[in-house]
Amino acid sequence: MLKNKILNTQLLPGQIGIFYLGQESILLKAEGKYLLFDAYLSDYVDKNCCSELVKWERVYDTPITGEELDFVDYVFCSHSHYDHADPETLGAMSKVNKKAKYIVPAPIVDTVAGYGVNKKDIIPALAGKKVELCEGFSALPLPSAHEDLVTDSEGRYDALGYKVTLGDTTVYHAGDCCIYDGLEEYLGKVDIMCLPVNGRSYYKRYIKDIIGNMDAYEATELCTHVGAKLLIPMHIDLYAVNGISNASFVDAVDATNKELCFHIFRPGERYIYEN
Repeated sequence: MLKNKILNTQLLPGQIGIFYLGQESILLKAEGKYLLFDAYLSDYVDKNCCSELVKWERVYDTPITGEELDFVDYVFCSHSHYDHADPETLGAMSKVNKKAKYIVPAPIVDTVAGYGVNKKDIIPALAGKKVELCEGFSALPLPSAHEDLVTDSEGRYDALGYKVTLGDTTVYHAGDCCIYDGLEEYLGKVDIMCLPVNGRSYYKRYIKDIIGNMDAYEATELCTHVGAKLLIPMHIDLYAVNGISNASFVDAVDATNKELCFHIFRPGERYIYEN
């Protein structure tokens, strides 16, 4: 049972437990705290987003459910797409977990509250405004371009990535994002980069309303520029219509930076990182 595996994972000071839950859903465990990013733990997209052009069908079942996540301390959503802010997962979590704080882009606060999350538990995230989580832990929201940088009428970005500081280690979870001018400067130095690598295509995806991301070559280059020690590819394996093969990802890394460490996860897999 994955929940028990997560809770029973013993870490030394400075170590981070990384658990992959599929798509861009990643759970971090550090110093007894649990941080969850872009939790998509249902088949909501399959049931609600299919069209004549695209059939969404999960390749594998979720390794854990929202109903089991009563232990999570911080929940991050990068943007409003259902595989990043899932109504079923967030609604289930809100029923069993009364301590979690939800960090979401300011323009989608009402959307997330509409899924059952108590509005008092939601922290509206603004690009460049650091969120202090607990002692030694913080999160810096950064604009994400999916595929473009988009703001609301108040100039607030509707898609964000999060650079979190966990003691001496920094982790960047990009959400869905393409590389844009200034992203490297925003990031500074980052130890662990969690990046989408499925790319974008006008004919195969965009005209079917499938918005794209950076590809594996771009993700590897970005990691090189920010001095990353580990690349975790996301958006790679859950939907055949919007992913890439593991082999093509490895080829891209090998062609771009043979010294960059990376890890391709299986659903529910644990990885322990130490600086």
